[in-house]
Amino acid sequence: QVQLVESGGGLVQAGGSLRLSCQASGRTFSNYVLGWFRQAPGKEREFVAAISWSAGNTYYADSVKGRFTISRDSAKNTMYLQMNSLKPEDTAVYYCAADQIQRASHVLLPRAYAYWGQGTQVTVSS
Repeated sequence: QVQLVESGGGLVQAGGSLRLSCQASGRTFSNYVLGWFRQAPGKEREFVAAISWSAGNTYYADSVKGRFTISRDSAKNTMYLQMNSLKPEDTAVYYCAADQIQRASHVLLPRAYAYWGQGTQVTVSS
């Protein structure tokens, strides 16, 4: 059973930085894509970034390119999201997700992921 546990959320001023972590367990993730999604109140869950565990290919939403960096530490089975130059519109609950995804175009789709963490709140004040 795959388990994903996020941490690192909090309250930060605009322009600040946070690093989110996603601890993954339950199986070998060599054929998996792990992703970050976020959901603000009243809005749909949206794609933020994803990484293929073995190859390290990365994918970003246009809204976070150049500000956020996704990475993973295979030895620790942990994925990270370094968030810099945060904006109030980045405020949301951030979720990590995992699944075996074959098509690169699918990594942006929440429905492509079967496994989800419980989420961590990120609040950016103006």
